[in-house]
Parts: sequence; structure tokens; C-alpha cells
Amino acid sequence: MTNEVTVAIPQYTPAVRNAEVIRQWQILREIEARRTGTTIHELSALVGVSTRTIRRDLQALQEAGFAVYDEGAGNETKRWRLDGAPFRGVQEGLSVADVAALYLSRAVVESLTGWPLADELALAFETIEQALNPRMRQFLSTLPQVISTKAGPRARHTSDRTVDTTRRLFDAARDHRIVEMRYFSAASNRSKSYTVHPYRLALAQGGVYLVAWVPQYDEFRTFATERIERLSVRDDTFQKTRTLPTDLFGSSMGVFWGEPERVEVEFDASAAAFVRGRTWHASQTIDELADGRLRMTLHVSIDSALRSWVLGFGSAAHVVAPAPFAAAIGDELRRAADRYR
Repeated sequence: MTNEVTVAIPQYTPAVRNAEVIRQWQILREIEARRTGTTIHELSALVGVSTRTIRRDLQALQEAGFAVYDEGAGNETKRWRLDGAPFRGVQEGLSVADVAALYLSRAVVESLTGWPLADELALAFETIEQALNPRMRQFLSTLPQVISTKAGPRARHTSDRTVDTTRRLFDAARDHRIVEMRYFSAASNRSKSYTVHPYRLALAQGGVYLVAWVPQYDEFRTFATERIERLSVRDDTFQKTRTLPTDLFGSSMGVFWGEPERVEVEFDASAAAFVRGRTWHASQTIDELADGRLRMTLHVSIDSALRSWVLGFGSAAHVVAPAPFAAAIGDELRRAADRYR
């Protein structure tokens, strides 16, 4: 087969490298799940590649630091296993600052609704806690007094169904399995059936979102997992023929797709210090104006997240450009004022 030709310097495209990582993740999970180990032939049948490719994957996992080892006599009958405590050295090497960083990261992630690996995170942190010396345990117990987190807007309820949905989507995206689902659209206020190719789960704004290719519309769409009413993961798979950017929603102030446009917003002096003190978007630039005012220029998609952000400043913000967006904000504010008359 052509994909078995050995070259001096392999040239990997992002799509090929992504497929490798997913396959090696599957191999690692399979070895970990089998207490008695598994053979190269069994792994080959599982992920659908040659035994030669499996050997290269196992070598790559070993070089990455995973304690994967083989036992047995013959090469073809050796059983591959994973050390039961492959990260023992990591636990023993944790400093006080490391523990503080882990604690804060755990608190931030646990504030997300429906995160698919929340239980694994809790168990992992418990394991680390058990390996700490008494001084670190005492330090850890004082952290809630000096470090706290507050979750932003998120789904009202995190049901077992929502968590199960995100876990199944996580597995489907990893294994490239086609998904059929019934989804409630907040924009159209109705439910609709979709057949999608799940590419990635994204954690953003207190929730978990599915980014999937929708063949029916020939485009990527974003779905809030808590609004998935019914989900079915099919046995058949799809080929990833498109590449998602690392920064999925980089052009938006929220979790939307769209072409960025130049947006200019002026802020009164009353809001200037607050606006100046934060990075609202990576594209922002700020110009100081007279009387303590300032103008912010952004290159973002004009969507509901941007509208909500501007409206949140009330009369302290004035959209300068583009003109259609400025007119839309003005109309919204007039309608709001009419309700209070």
C-alpha cells in the first residue's frame, strides 16, 4: 500500500496528523481498558490500519512518555499493556505553585455545564491529592479562602442526559462516526432533525458546543449540546476532508461563525476606564479621544454576541461604523425606550 512507503522525512498535512493523534488515542484507550493486554493484530482490526502502522503508533506513544510495554515471547503474540500508574513521577514532582494552578484550573473547568470529562477530572484530582505530602494537603485546604471562581451564564440544569450526550459526542468525534440528532434551535424556536459529521467539541461561555459539518447545508454549524433533544451515533464513519482552525470562534465576540468586519465603537468617559482595562477581543485597538472618551476598533463578525456586548453599555456606547450595524443598534435602543414610556 502506498501509505506504507518509508521516506526519509515524512511530510504530514494537518489532516493526516490529526488522524494519527485520534488513532493513537484510540489505541491508548483500548490498551488501558484491557487488563490482560491486547495484541498488535487486535489493535490493527480495531482502528483499521496495518500492523506496521500500529507498531509505529506504539513507538510514538512510548516516545511521548506513555508507559506502554509489551510482554510475551513471539512478536505476533505479544500483549501490549499500560503501566497502572504511568504518571507517578508527575505526582511526586508537583510543587506548591503547581497544585495551586491545578486547583484553579479544576474549579474553572468544573463550572462549565455538561463538560464530558468532568468525572474523570474529579477522580484525577483526587488521585493527585492522595499523593501529596501533608504540607501540600494543608495548603490545598486553604485555597478556597484566597482563590475563587464564578461561573458565567450557562445552561440552567446539567442533567445526566446532557452529560451523557457530550460523552457520546466526544466518542463520536474521536472515532469519526456519523451522528443523527434532534435539535432545538433558539433562533427559529423549533426542533429539527440533522445528520452531521462531528468534528470537535468546544468549551465556551459556560457550555459545551458541537462543531459539525452538515452535509445537507454544505457548511459547518455550531450546536449547543444542552439543546440536543435526541441523539443517535451510527456505526458508519465519515472521512475528515476539511480542517477546522485552532481558534474556532476567533472572529466572533461569542460562539458564532462569520466573516469579520471593521467595527468602531465610541465610549463615554464614564465607561472608558472599564473598557480600557480589558481585552475584549484580540483584534481590538483603542484611540484616546477628547474629554476622556475613547474609540475602540475591532475586526469581528457582526452577530448577536457583538450586539449584546454593545447594548450592555447602554447609553455609554455609540456605534460609529459600519452604518447598518449602527442603525440596528439605534433601532433596538429606541424599541427598548418605548417599553419604558
